[in-house]
Amino acid sequence: MLFKPAAAAALLASSAVARSVFPRASGNATRICGTPEPTEQQIAASQAMLAKEREMRAKGEFRTLRSLTVNLYFHVVASGTNVDDGYLTQQMIDDQLDVMNADYGPHGITFNLVSTDFTINANWAADGDEIAMKRALRKGTYSDLNVYLLGDLGGGLLGYCYFPDNVSTGSTEFYLDGCTVLGASVPGGSAAPYNLGGTVVHEVGHWMNLYHTFQGGCSSPGDSIDDTPAQASASSGCPVGRDSCPAAGVDPIHNYMDYSDDACYEEFTPDQEDRMYSSWSTYRS
Repeated sequence: MLFKPAAAAALLASSAVARSVFPRASGNATRICGTPEPTEQQIAASQAMLAKEREMRAKGEFRTLRSLTVNLYFHVVASGTNVDDGYLTQQMIDDQLDVMNADYGPHGITFNLVSTDFTINANWAADGDEIAMKRALRKGTYSDLNVYLLGDLGGGLLGYCYFPDNVSTGSTEFYLDGCTVLGASVPGGSAAPYNLGGTVVHEVGHWMNLYHTFQGGCSSPGDSIDDTPAQASASSGCPVGRDSCPAAGVDPIHNYMDYSDDACYEEFTPDQEDRMYSSWSTYRS
């Protein structure tokens, strides 16, 4: 379920012990992602993908699909036409696209911006009626990425997205698909230290079927990825050297699927790349 204000406050408190090395804007104590927990069925499907990926690596085989282009639709939803109302400039949109392509590009994934639309609706801008907004604004097929940039998600929430699944075109799940992100987190926004575009990159990772690196804590199967060391809980700031689990490897604080500050983000791993392609072939191609 989504982290609404009460749960968000609890997460803020539990993450406060992690050391921060970047200046922080008032009220932004740690990153908060509202992506729903993966279901048992989704985890089982990820485990099946993992088994297949391991088999291919053991045989020295390579996946057939080496690159892909994702059609992208940005939807800016604000309460007014000023940046303080959640409205974004074209430059901010262009800069966010550049960040996405810079971070996913090394993995052969490119985003093609098809269109950007702007809607003034105070209720939608506050994430007041998700399904009505998405039914009105969503474009494209299940292979196309819709990103909704809203003025205020409430409770310190930076964004949420939905894992891919087997859905029918026109179903509620089809319309919910996509990522909802705080507009102030794009480059040039006011949500420091989360205003370099990393939130969209993180949420799109969920859309590509990546879990948080701290999924399941120190327990197996964790995030169902072999080359992300186990992590007991989300990071905050950029706590270099943090090692929260007894298994080998320090916490992957530079991974886009942790909760680190934007300036700390650096990478997806090779196995995460494989998972994105496995999931694309399974659900979105």
